[in-house]
Amino acid sequence: MSVSFARSVHAEWIKLRSLRSTWYTLACLFAAGLGITVLAMNAAAKEYPGEGPWDPTDRSLRSYLVAQLVIGVLGILVVTAEHATGLVQTSLLATPRRHRLLAAKLVVAVAVAVVAGQLLMFGAFSLGQAVLAAHSVPHARLGEPGVLSAVTGGGLYLAAIALLAAGLGTIMRATAGALATLVGIVFLVPALAGLFPAWLRQLFLYWPTLGASAVLKTVPDPDFPHPWLNLAGMCAGVAAVH
Repeated sequence: MSVSFARSVHAEWIKLRSLRSTWYTLACLFAAGLGITVLAMNAAAKEYPGEGPWDPTDRSLRSYLVAQLVIGVLGILVVTAEHATGLVQTSLLATPRRHRLLAAKLVVAVAVAVVAGQLLMFGAFSLGQAVLAAHSVPHARLGEPGVLSAVTGGGLYLAAIALLAAGLGTIMRATAGALATLVGIVFLVPALAGLFPAWLRQLFLYWPTLGASAVLKTVPDPDFPHPWLNLAGMCAGVAAVH
C-alpha cells in the first residue's frame, strides 16, 4: 500500500537532511555567496562611480552568478543521490507511483531552495550595502523603489535554477551529467552568444537565464525591459522540463 503524498514529502525531507552533502552544499552556498559579495563590493566601492548607471542593489547581488551553480548542485542531489546509492528502488516500493515520488522530491527541492535563496539574497544585500556605507559610497536601502522586488526576485531566480537542476537530474539520473548540462545552460551558451551571427544573436535575448536574471536590477535594462515576464517564461520552461 502506497503512502500519502504528505508522507512522501516528509520522507524526502528526511532523506535530504540526512545527507552530509546537503549541509556541505548549503554551507558552500552561503560561504561563497557572502564571501564574493564582500570582495565584489570592496572592489566596486574603489571603482565608484565606474561606467554606466550606479546600481548598488544589483552589484550586491552579483554573487548569484556562483550561487546558481551551487544551488543547482543541491537541486540535482535531491534526485540523483538515491540513484547513486540504489535506494531509489526502496522509495519506489513505498511510493510505486513515480510521478508522486518525483513531485515529492520537487516540493522539497523548491522549499529548500526558496528559503536558502532568499536568505542568501537578503544577506548579500545587507552585507553589500554595509560595505558601501563603510566606504562612504552611495548605497541602497530595502525600502527604496525597486529594491525589495530585486532582492526577492533574486531568491526566486535561484529557486527556479534549483528546480531546473532537479529536472535535469531526473532526466539524466547522474549528478555529473546533470551538472554539466546546467553549466552549459547558465554559463556556456550565454558566454558564446557573441560568436553567433547578428541575426541569430537576437534569439539570445530570450535565453531564460539572461532575461530572468534582470530582475536583480533596480535600473531598467534596455535589453530586457520586462524582466518579471522573462522570469515567468523561465519558470514555464522549467515546468516543461519536468
